[in-house]
Amino acid sequence: MTPYEVRRLTPDDIALMHAMLHMFGAAFDDVPTYSGHQPDTGYLAQLLANPGFVAVAALDRLEPVGGLAAYVLPKFEQARKEIYIYDLAVKQTHRRRGIATALINELKRIASEIGAYVIYVQADYGDDPAVALYTKLGVREDVMHFDIEPEPPPG
Repeated sequence: MTPYEVRRLTPDDIALMHAMLHMFGAAFDDVPTYSGHQPDTGYLAQLLANPGFVAVAALDRLEPVGGLAAYVLPKFEQARKEIYIYDLAVKQTHRRRGIATALINELKRIASEIGAYVIYVQADYGDDPAVALYTKLGVREDVMHFDIEPEPPPG
């Protein structure tokens, strides 16, 4: 059990979402992507109000020290949902304290609440801490991942 507050962010948590984005940038060593062009308040409020998006933060005195961003995907073959964890990070100084597990446990609670039947995530080869965490919490499937570029805009 972590001593941190772990909770889903709401449209009232815009400042926390901005801070969580900065934390992601530092944790992933990719500050330009997460801090260079952050969405404005209206965009983030709309995103956090969207039931298809889930942001969970681990807070240490209102400072995000861990965060998770996930998408709820309605399925077509059955009337059910699945959740894809898009990003999960813990601040370097707070790792190995159960924060990532607490974030996923909160997402599991949310998944149950909304009727999702599975949560899935991908990890990169060589990211041993992530692979160890996900192995502890789930069943590993070896799959191939492909990025497909969209068509360029007309004109």
